[in-house]
Amino acid sequence: MSLPVPTSDALAASHALQHLIAAEIARNDGAISFARYMELALYAPDLGYYSGGSAKLGKDGDFTTAPELTPLFGAAVAQAAAAIIAQSAPRILEFGAGTGKLAFDILTEMALAGVAIERYFIVELSAELRARQQDKLREFPQVQWLDEFPDAFDGVVVGNEVLDAMPVQLITKHPEGWQELRVTVRDGRFDYLEVPAGPELLAQIALQIQDHDSLPVGYVTEVHGVACGFMATLARMLRNGRANAAFLFDYGFPAHEYYLEQRATGTLMCHYRHHSHPDPFYYPGLQDITAHVDFTAMALAAQEAGADVLAYLNQAGFLIGAGAGELLLRTDPSDALRYLPQAKALQKLLSPAEMGELFKVLVIGKNVALPDAIAAHDRTHRL
Repeated sequence: MSLPVPTSDALAASHALQHLIAAEIARNDGAISFARYMELALYAPDLGYYSGGSAKLGKDGDFTTAPELTPLFGAAVAQAAAAIIAQSAPRILEFGAGTGKLAFDILTEMALAGVAIERYFIVELSAELRARQQDKLREFPQVQWLDEFPDAFDGVVVGNEVLDAMPVQLITKHPEGWQELRVTVRDGRFDYLEVPAGPELLAQIALQIQDHDSLPVGYVTEVHGVACGFMATLARMLRNGRANAAFLFDYGFPAHEYYLEQRATGTLMCHYRHHSHPDPFYYPGLQDITAHVDFTAMALAAQEAGADVLAYLNQAGFLIGAGAGELLLRTDPSDALRYLPQAKALQKLLSPAEMGELFKVLVIGKNVALPDAIAAHDRTHRL
């Protein structure tokens, strides 16, 4: 692959992480699950991608998220959140807040709209990102960091590109059945080792992929056990509250679009310095590793844990329904220097050829109603 060359310090950190992973493989009879490999590559203390010190987001990082493109995204989310807060409580909880940009834009818009947010909680696993967030949000005293979800919550939960970074297991179809792709060390390099899928993994496959028997031999895909567990925990927190909603933004598909023949090699993707490639073993700790989200599996996990699926729609429909177009017009179109960059960024968020269709929004919750303008774009029937 032709990718940017890491610095010597970055290479040293990656080599240290490789030694840590290799030692864990050696302690586990020569192989670990891909989910465990992905967990270490992303979250190992001080060395994992999200726990290390390199820039992840924006032009200096490896990829760009919607909040980094324009404050209009956060402002639109705030408009939708305000409608829920009016039926619930003036509290917001964000999981995985990145640089803090989305929280900053939501709180700024809430203040502009005269909506007093009593508390803005952030659940952040990365100490390095938490430090960035604390610096970014130092002017908002209502922000408080948590290490885990509370048992119950009233208000609005926000998660932008959280589910795609949760560890997945990899499986492949053999004539005799499903095999798990584990990670081993071969000739000094990480490589896959195929072993028969165990009973627990087979049960998760059957639960997640209803038509798994019909998939062709050689098919490779992901099993989202960690993300399903996250959705169940989130749903129980919402179920224990009185009135609430969670907005989850991510890229992915419903099951009937996820397990198509053209996705026979899976959806696993890595991001390094704005280059995308499929090799998760390239410099562990220096690149993001993600998988597309199976939104059908996420919705079912939430339902089974007691939350209601309030809506499923593409990002374009959500932003349009939340008034992103009207928010853009706060900037005078005749002021080309300020207006055109915002219009271009919003177009990227809305265009079906960019982020408007690939990115979806799953809304779950209890005892609240979405604004009609957002509900009009609902595609729950496609889950």
